[in-house]
Amino acid sequence: MTDPLKKTDPAHYIEGVLNRDFRALSKAITLIESSRSDHRKISREIVDGLLPKTGKAVRVGITGVPGVGKSAFIESFGMMLVEEGRRVAVLSIDPSSVRSGGSIMADKTRMKRLSAEKKAYIRPSPSGGTLGGVARKTRETLLLCEAAGFDVIIVETVGVGQSETVAASMVDFFLLLMLAGAGDELQGIKKGVMEIADAIVINKADGDNIEKAEQARREYESAVHLLSRPSDTWNPPALTCSALAMTGVREVWETILSHRDILLESGGLMEKRRSQSLDWMWSIVDEGLKERFRGHPGVKDILPQIVKDVDSGRMAPAAAADSLLFALDRGR
Repeated sequence: MTDPLKKTDPAHYIEGVLNRDFRALSKAITLIESSRSDHRKISREIVDGLLPKTGKAVRVGITGVPGVGKSAFIESFGMMLVEEGRRVAVLSIDPSSVRSGGSIMADKTRMKRLSAEKKAYIRPSPSGGTLGGVARKTRETLLLCEAAGFDVIIVETVGVGQSETVAASMVDFFLLLMLAGAGDELQGIKKGVMEIADAIVINKADGDNIEKAEQARREYESAVHLLSRPSDTWNPPALTCSALAMTGVREVWETILSHRDILLESGGLMEKRRSQSLDWMWSIVDEGLKERFRGHPGVKDILPQIVKDVDSGRMAPAAAADSLLFALDRGR
């Protein structure tokens, strides 16, 4: 029988994670995902206690257009790494889970082989809250997985839009998966997403699609050179691969390692992670301010009426915002 005191003891979870106990890891992540204040307190202590044991993993973000074969690619990529003796964790950021609640089983069943591996761990994004909340929990989950000895962390974004930027803000290498022969490829993805990608990979380059994939690769390679880049030390390549035939997958990994070597040699990796940590801190501050603002007694008292006034056109949005902000002083 489990000692009930252990459920509230951060040291119990810290020890379990460091001992690579999947059960302890999953329970610690559940505490991170909880909205209860007592659980948040415990989870903060767990993260703080494990922080010195983090930072050694290769952090890879992966996104792609619908139908690109992202799950198949991640499974093939992950299986290749596991077979080489590496430990792989897959975390997802899914904006749709904020609305629908997501599905744990869906994440497991779409990567059946990888989820059955003892050296692999798959964790779907938490449901509820905001995209910012999902991102915060994913960042902390990433740290726990690193402390548990996973040396490759894959952060997958399921949706499109802001989630790509969020995923890129917590990884070392951001990979954009694309398709060939799906219409005008260069118009099929937002320019902003291409600008943050460290590599573009044309998936499903097999069978009759090999020639189209190579043509698409050349088009993306030309397009990338026209975009502004945040780094002077890395030129994002365009590659082709087939997750089904397992061709080109190793070249993707070698590209990630080459990028990492350049970052390590230049000191860019540490600088990038320091910058990400500060951005993470401010995003948590922003999220906390919004939460406290909405829970403030002065705001709660007048909010229903102000919402009605704005909705009916009796009050301008700017005036309404001022009233809510000044309510913070009145509520003291």
